[in-house]
Amino acid sequence: MQDTSKQYDAVIDTCKSLFEKKMSDYGSAWRILRLPSLTDQIFIKAQRIRSLQQNDVRKVDEGQESEFIGIINYCIMALIQLEKGVVEQPDMSTTEATKLYVEKAAVTKQLMEDKNHDYGEAWRDMRVSSLTDLILQKLLRVKQIEDNKGKTLVSEGIDANYQDMINYAIFAMIHLNNEKV
Repeated sequence: MQDTSKQYDAVIDTCKSLFEKKMSDYGSAWRILRLPSLTDQIFIKAQRIRSLQQNDVRKVDEGQESEFIGIINYCIMALIQLEKGVVEQPDMSTTEATKLYVEKAAVTKQLMEDKNHDYGEAWRDMRVSSLTDLILQKLLRVKQIEDNKGKTLVSEGIDANYQDMINYAIFAMIHLNNEKV
């Protein structure tokens, strides 16, 4: 489990670094995005990953890694939006956004550690393509919950689905990083 924790942190550090750089470039323009818009951005990233996994020909020179990073960052933005609400104008400094990013990542890591304990790191025996499919399934669930105005009868809420997507994307990144070694 210790390896997993270090690997997890390394992926989050990579994602957070890009998030901070984009905050410097664009500010907190993402704060105007409603949850369905963020969900759709994540969906686009997941669909592209699936396409990359299925097709031999690539027309854009970016691999799966950058798309998984995008999924992680958009999911964290969505978790921030769930807590803070949508605004009409960018309203957050890089420092404040990064603090919230770190908080959401820490809560999501704790969830991973709890589940990882109970499931015995089963994700290590999964394929990256299966993790991609699970992300797509979670996205379809989130879209349905959004269509139901956030109401569920017996299922976990939108936040838990975003957290699961983060964790699946991090697991995929760990697999992809291990393939490079």
